[in-house]
Amino acid sequence: MANLQAIHSVGHSLVTWLRNTYPAQAGGQAMPDCAFDLVSSGEMATPEPDVTRLTLYLYRVTVNEHQRQQRPDRMSPEQLAPLGVDLHFLLTAWGNTAQDELLPLTWAMRQLYEHPILDTSALSREAGWAPDEVVQIIPSELSTEDMMRIWDALEPSYRLSVSYIARRVRLDADVFTDAAPVVATRFGYGSAAPAEGVR
Repeated sequence: MANLQAIHSVGHSLVTWLRNTYPAQAGGQAMPDCAFDLVSSGEMATPEPDVTRLTLYLYRVTVNEHQRQQRPDRMSPEQLAPLGVDLHFLLTAWGNTAQDELLPLTWAMRQLYEHPILDTSALSREAGWAPDEVVQIIPSELSTEDMMRIWDALEPSYRLSVSYIARRVRLDADVFTDAAPVVATRFGYGSAAPAEGVR
């Protein structure tokens, strides 16, 4: 489980891992220089010209239906269950030639296929991940129509993209709910003394 930095941490960690593992050569062939960036919607609208790069863009966040209100065993009944979310990313290739677009994207797809798990050794520390925390990266079945709708909402023309989902991201509550204090009161039964002046 992690804090409010978790969503940014997943995207940042993913591009950092791809950047750090990108080879100068693969399969006996030189790879083009390539930048790796986590981008916002505004940055997608203003791509850097003449730069070969892969961008990771978070276009959707959904509540994970299997982790909804799921409470870890070590939590007490008074604590709020973590919020489980799935992160929907577009991995997009930018380049001036087909070779510059396709080689880095193909390499990244293979990397994510061979290494679909981000554990705490790969996740950035600012989110406060638990030692046993893992995030699973899986390909997303995004229809052509849905892909076109995403690009229609963005400024640049369509670029070659692959969609992925980061699953099992759990967000801790900032403050756990405390149980209300128990108030005990004793009541005595019997005849009340008559009020003064009353007979």
